[in-house]
Amino acid sequence: MSKANILLLPVDYADWISSLKKRIVGARQRIVLSANEEQIRLYHDIGRDILDRQNRQGWGARVIDHISVDLRDAFPGMKGFSASNLKYMRFFAQECPDIKIGQQSADQLPWFHIVTLITKITDSTLREWYARETINQAWSRDTLVMHIKNQLHLCQGAAVTNFNKRLTPPQARMAVEILKDPYHFDFLGLGDEAHERDIENALIRHITRFLLELGAGFAFIGRQFRLEVEGDEFFIDLLFYHTKLKCYVVVELKSTAFKPEHAGQLNFYLAAVDAQIKTMDDKPTIGLLLCKTRKRLVAEYALSGIDKPIGVAEYQLIRALPEPLDTSLPSVEEIEAELSGGGDE
Repeated sequence: MSKANILLLPVDYADWISSLKKRIVGARQRIVLSANEEQIRLYHDIGRDILDRQNRQGWGARVIDHISVDLRDAFPGMKGFSASNLKYMRFFAQECPDIKIGQQSADQLPWFHIVTLITKITDSTLREWYARETINQAWSRDTLVMHIKNQLHLCQGAAVTNFNKRLTPPQARMAVEILKDPYHFDFLGLGDEAHERDIENALIRHITRFLLELGAGFAFIGRQFRLEVEGDEFFIDLLFYHTKLKCYVVVELKSTAFKPEHAGQLNFYLAAVDAQIKTMDDKPTIGLLLCKTRKRLVAEYALSGIDKPIGVAEYQLIRALPEPLDTSLPSVEEIEAELSGGGDE
């Protein structure tokens, strides 16, 4: 190629094109958000009209079916006008008359996240909590369903820790919030008698599901992570880095009840990670001890004499609680039955 055909770019071209790409990405995100807001507001308007006419004119389920046919005929390329979805719109307008879930604006959420919240949770305070966490953590719908099923609102921040004494206040508060008790490992398909190595192997096979159960911010570093101290080898069960806490997280698995000596072993691992792996930019490494069972007071006493920040929590291989909430929640069929009560005109 001759020199005449070589294009000489301006000196600041690379910076400009990088800035332009960021602006385009931002604009695309705003367009998607704007489209979602318009969809949610449209669905709420449709639901409010159906609800209003049901109350004033006694519309029933057959009228909803007819609306569905008419709208799908008029807009064949537009999804969302099935009879069941129209009933969800009506229920949405009834449950959230101001298009809010508590203090959270519903139009910040995708439609089927909203459907999940209004049909899986009846308590308004809990709905708002899950709506807020969904927005803050950018949960997918499957993740939201999983957290509702596992009753995350009862588990989050429930682990026994010494964080308030071993970490600075902002770090301690955040660290407490990221740990749960119990952790649900029923997705592994193991029985209660499974050994530590079996559990560890299964968690690695299901690492994506395991990371979802741990929560937002956990990045997997490795298993049986090797440490060498004065010629002796030691192996950490699982090592993570938490992107929000900006620190390493050492996870140790025990297939037995918690014992005070477990905390001592984990304390040693944390000291070694802080000395050998942690950099000046990292916050102090924290530990999470996952046990089959633990007595809260025993764990509190054990952690009170430990130098490093450690949390102790239980895990469940088999779900011990009945499926929460489902027995008292309205399904599409129940919503339809309620509509049918007003007549089938």
